Amino acid sequence: MEYNRRKFISFLGKASIGTAVLPPFLMSCGNTAKPTEKDLKTSSQILDKLKQLTIKGLSPSNEDNLVLANGLDYHVIVRWGDKISKEDYFGFNNDFTCFIPFDDKDPTDGLLWVNHEYVNSLFVSGFDANKNENPDAHRTKEQVDEEMYNVGGSIVRIKQTDGIWKVVENDPHNRRITAKTPIKLNWDHPIKEASTVIGTHSNCSGGITPWNTFLTCEENYDSFFGETVYNPNNQATHRPSSYGWEKYYPYPPEHYGWVVEVNPKDGTAQKHVAIGRYAHECCTLYELEDKRVVAYSGDDKNNEHLYKFISSQPGSLKEGTLYVADTINGKWLPLDWDTQPVLQERFKDQTEVLVRTREAAKILEATELNRPEDIEIDPITGNVFVSLTNNYGKNDFHGSILKIEETEGKYDALTFKASTFMAGGEENGFSCPDNLAFDLAGNLWFTSDMSGSKMNKEEGPYMAFKNNSLFVIPRHGEEEGKVIRLVSAPMDAELTGPWFSPDGKTLFLSVQHPGEQTKDLTNPTSTWPFDEDGIPKPAVVAITGDLVEKMNKLHLIEKA
Repeated sequence: MEYNRRKFISFLGKASIGTAVLPPFLMSCGNTAKPTEKDLKTSSQILDKLKQLTIKGLSPSNEDNLVLANGLDYHVIVRWGDKISKEDYFGFNNDFTCFIPFDDKDPTDGLLWVNHEYVNSLFVSGFDANKNENPDAHRTKEQVDEEMYNVGGSIVRIKQTDGIWKVVENDPHNRRITAKTPIKLNWDHPIKEASTVIGTHSNCSGGITPWNTFLTCEENYDSFFGETVYNPNNQATHRPSSYGWEKYYPYPPEHYGWVVEVNPKDGTAQKHVAIGRYAHECCTLYELEDKRVVAYSGDDKNNEHLYKFISSQPGSLKEGTLYVADTINGKWLPLDWDTQPVLQERFKDQTEVLVRTREAAKILEATELNRPEDIEIDPITGNVFVSLTNNYGKNDFHGSILKIEETEGKYDALTFKASTFMAGGEENGFSCPDNLAFDLAGNLWFTSDMSGSKMNKEEGPYMAFKNNSLFVIPRHGEEEGKVIRLVSAPMDAELTGPWFSPDGKTLFLSVQHPGEQTKDLTNPTSTWPFDEDGIPKPAVVAITGDLVEKMNKLHLIEKA
């Protein structure tokens, strides 16, 4: 069976790009066609076999290792500092991953995109903020240059041989996108007198387009060049960054905080102004029947918002309407200067609305949420799932997963129903949900994002969970609906960017910031991945094994 790869972009990206293995009536959300008798018989055979699957999960662990449940194995594909070409090496703190094969018929050879979100200066540039009460005074330009190189993203060709994924050395596709790469603004009006800006950074999660390009999202952009802040009289001041890059490179903060599209073939990139400027965790797309695109994105900060962009032109992210969610009343509110008099009172035009999206959302009284992070679309029901990681200020320590049901299953609908799919906490066995991914069988996989400074502390709310982990909620079988821990991260680390290979036999996963709490390089808090130098290194791993295949149900379904 084949599916329309342009229709269900979220599912294709986080679950598969290739040949479908589920009956079409189960896989296409919003599909109201009546299943045939043959479909029903095939589905019944599949579900009967799914019930035979049992999964033995892990107990919480504080071991400094990547600990996997029985039936899983892993190997490192690429780590910080690895050469990817004669000129470039792999960046720091890898986050979102996305794999696109060269040929749909060969799922073992293609391009891997990896985000590099931020740097730990102690490891990357040798700058130690703990040794000076005024750290910016001694951060050198050379140190800033090194840090700027280590963020952004990497494109690497990877190939699986004898079950092992490896980088194809010096492949012409292998390249870096950094904080010094010139990138065009996909907008008709300059922003701070520029139509091309310098670099991308703070790259957290992302997505994939119907035309097979990568989306990488600039999240905590204010950490590097600060932010422009407006008072009630609309007067602007500059809030300094924590890294202090603006001391040597006074780039406008308004050039950052966007969704960035990267062409995997040549590395060219553009920033999509129409989707708005805020701390984008991800950008998850759905293509409508007329080829217009819907893009969901969350603002990963306490008391910020959930957004949806609906393009007005097919195959484009340049023009359209940006909406913000009122989850209490179930309405998408248009952030449109032309039709919103209250926005005209504060902003001079639509460009300013998009640059100052957070302010505009507050003016429209959108619902404040508890750090909306990753967003994925359920391939079975079509519901939209949103991770709400936590909000200490509101005593929400464990977060939840929000479910959005668009009216009549239409993604360009302007009304919806919001409810809590599952709350974090000891009762459900997880805390602080972050990245989400659905596999080929519709099982929900997700990672946790407990702060390294708060994990494994007796006095805090997270002691019972120990290290961050990867979980799955099975859709069928004896464990249906249960939260099962499958992978436990090394010390201080966070697991991010889960992405399945097209055949469902490999889960690509980032191990981000192991040993992040290190204060002394001679005594790191983690030594994973156990290199000879003993320095912890972020890395992308391939998780394989019988359990991955069983969860994706490829072998069961193909025999059904």
